[in-house]
Amino acid sequence: MLKKILFVLAALILVFVVVVALQPSEFHVERTATVDTPAAAVFAEVNDFHKWDAWSPWAKLDPNAKVTFEGPEAGEGTVMTWAGNSEVGAGKMTLVESRPDELVKIRLDFTEPFEGTSGSEFVFKPEGDKTAVTWSMSDHHNFMERAVCLVMNGKKMVGDQMEKGLANLKSVVESKS
Repeated sequence: MLKKILFVLAALILVFVVVVALQPSEFHVERTATVDTPAAAVFAEVNDFHKWDAWSPWAKLDPNAKVTFEGPEAGEGTVMTWAGNSEVGAGKMTLVESRPDELVKIRLDFTEPFEGTSGSEFVFKPEGDKTAVTWSMSDHHNFMERAVCLVMNGKKMVGDQMEKGLANLKSVVESKS
């Protein structure tokens, strides 16, 4: 009986390993929202890390997180570091490319609870007097990260937070116009 249990357990582990190995190593999540303001107004909120506290979904998960800023006030070279609870962890965001009213690219360096680096970008596309804002995150996952992402449904978790963030950003920007 014990041999049968061990055999079934080994088979389940093997199936899990195969399923994880077949998962793509490239991770990409993207969400878009339309904001009822010109691109310049939305760009200004994203291009300045000091303004993220008003709309970032992760800032809401730990309002007591320790946040510091380095470099210029906004735009390329701006750095924000954070250290918070287990929901937000710790890390650093560096704004690596900024094209007014078009694009903001960010490098995310996570230090807790796991070390890793991801890229995130915001693309602003004018649609008349409105702006389509697309927020995306991309990463390359090793075997363990693919396993965690599969078990935790990482794309859904990140996508849900992006949707909240875009809704918050829309609310903040539209209330100022």
